[in-house]
Amino acid sequence: MEINDLFKEKTVFSLEVFPPSKTNSINSIIKTLEGLKDLKPDFISVTLGSGGVRKDEKTIAVADIIQNHLNIPAIAHVPGLYKSRNEVDSIIQNLNRINVKSILALRGDRMDSLEPKGDFFHANELIRYVHKRYPDFDISSACYPECHQESTGFVEDINNLKLKINAGSNHLISQLFFDNQHFYDFQEKLKLSGINVPLEAGIMPCINKKQIEKIAEVSGVPVPEKFQNMLKKYENNKEALKEAGIAYAVDQIIDLLAHGVDGIHLYTMNNPDVARRIWDATKYAFKANQVQKVK
Repeated sequence: MEINDLFKEKTVFSLEVFPPSKTNSINSIIKTLEGLKDLKPDFISVTLGSGGVRKDEKTIAVADIIQNHLNIPAIAHVPGLYKSRNEVDSIIQNLNRINVKSILALRGDRMDSLEPKGDFFHANELIRYVHKRYPDFDISSACYPECHQESTGFVEDINNLKLKINAGSNHLISQLFFDNQHFYDFQEKLKLSGINVPLEAGIMPCINKKQIEKIAEVSGVPVPEKFQNMLKKYENNKEALKEAGIAYAVDQIIDLLAHGVDGIHLYTMNNPDVARRIWDATKYAFKANQVQKVK
């Protein structure tokens, strides 16, 4: 079953993990994955950095564990800006070899230390290449409810999103956000523009103040006053911040489910305990939405 077919049957619940760093072996993530298995996610995506071959190999190895040992569909991230066609071919062929047939096609973050290879300056170019060369692959892409920070505005941003869809992407995963109203406004913009592929809301629980602030700065995601107040109140109390961060994420997810969101993509930061807490607090709402879809 292709990833986008899942949305016809249920409200999708998916997870994101990242592979071990270059100094850690692949075994270091097995405990994390085992901790996530019991949540029975519809799929798990695995990030891939913009760097070298070793990172590619680790992403493929983690995807292999997810797909073939946990028996959960895997999606591998493929950023194109610093990849040549041959390198992308190698990644896709290695994924195909382990029966992983889904990717999240990205441009990838710009890095001052690297020079683009010149084959894929934009995500839609990578999507078109993979879609034509490997038509049996399922391609997802990223979207930005609060607008991509390099874009001049939503008109340009949504036009770029249309290019991704027209090139062969059939499923969207949003960047993290902390204000659901921005996501609902974005949904309306997509509807008005004629984009109707499944859209998952990306949710990241805040359990580390510095980490969230860095991610928000790099990605250009605005931090609402309510969220800032939480960070300030509990920044010196690790356990209190963890509890507040989980509660904030749960509140976001319940509200999104009540509004009929297509799916939730949880950025786990490789923390299965937090992911489990969030799933336990929201699973009955997911099940209620599934019953309504069946009816």
